[in-house]
Amino acid sequence: MTNAIHHPFDAAPAEGEAIAIAEGVLWFRLPLPMALDHVNCYALADADGWTLVDTGMKSRRSMAIWDALIAGPLRGKPVRRLIVTHHHPDHVGLAGWFQAKGVELIIPRTAWLYARMLTLDEQALPPHEALQFYRRAGASDEMLAQKSAERPFNFSDCVAPLPLGFTNLCQGDTIRLGGRDWRVELGQGHAPDHATLWSQSCNLVIGGDQLLPGISANIGVYPTEPAADPLGEWLDSTARFQPLANDQHLVLPGHKLPFQGLPHRLIQMAENHHSALARLRQHLEQPRKALECFVPLFKRELTGSDLGLGLVETVAHLNFLLKRGQVSRSLDARGAWIWQA
Repeated sequence: MTNAIHHPFDAAPAEGEAIAIAEGVLWFRLPLPMALDHVNCYALADADGWTLVDTGMKSRRSMAIWDALIAGPLRGKPVRRLIVTHHHPDHVGLAGWFQAKGVELIIPRTAWLYARMLTLDEQALPPHEALQFYRRAGASDEMLAQKSAERPFNFSDCVAPLPLGFTNLCQGDTIRLGGRDWRVELGQGHAPDHATLWSQSCNLVIGGDQLLPGISANIGVYPTEPAADPLGEWLDSTARFQPLANDQHLVLPGHKLPFQGLPHRLIQMAENHHSALARLRQHLEQPRKALECFVPLFKRELTGSDLGLGLVETVAHLNFLLKRGQVSRSLDARGAWIWQA
């Protein structure tokens, strides 16, 4: 096993263009309206047409880019199938748009259920449970008042409606795409039942957000399941992938550049979280609220749009320690959890 991450491609494809990763495998980029400003999508060629992997968010710009790709690098073959790795909007956003064109959607059942439920669950204002989540984290009255008056994030704002009908992608399945057999390995932690696809015959791995180079996938606890332990699930998945990985694998990630060095990257991802947990335990030698735990985890305070993603990841680390008996918590008079090692 090498101790380095290697990027065979030093630049990403330009908007509306493609890079050939391997025979019959193309790489595209779609823009995102956030700090992480892109998502990677892929196309695999079969005799009867193309299979796409992930779509980007729903927007007029994204649809125009896909129209240009279909008329350009994908011309000559119809798009037959779409694989969605997990339910997050930057990956499932245009699945329904493609289904309306007759494309078969292939997706883990849990991912489809989450995506369809969330697109139907439009909310003008945050529900009680969301405000309670912030209260438990130690939000001030001012922050709670601001949150209660704001329209929350809604899937329906950036994910096309999902019609009924999909093909389930299950753990251990073998699926033939691009002239290759791919084994389905479901990961956990970043999203429930996140699909990764492994082709040992050509050493390609479609990693989605489960296998990223250089950046950490967000691992968060949300008001829908406030006692969840996604970090424990993430670390279990990372350990389970270890014996499957080799240095020759070229990983096609959901963000950043394709990379080699997967065995080292899996160790690195786990070590990053264990180091963060050690810093958090030390920080909790004094009683703290969740919103007071950003610095040991992220090495800086978080504000603005970073605060929400930082908070859900902070709670994931706190829940991990709680479930293993390494911290305790109690409610203060304002209804905030006070955490202490």
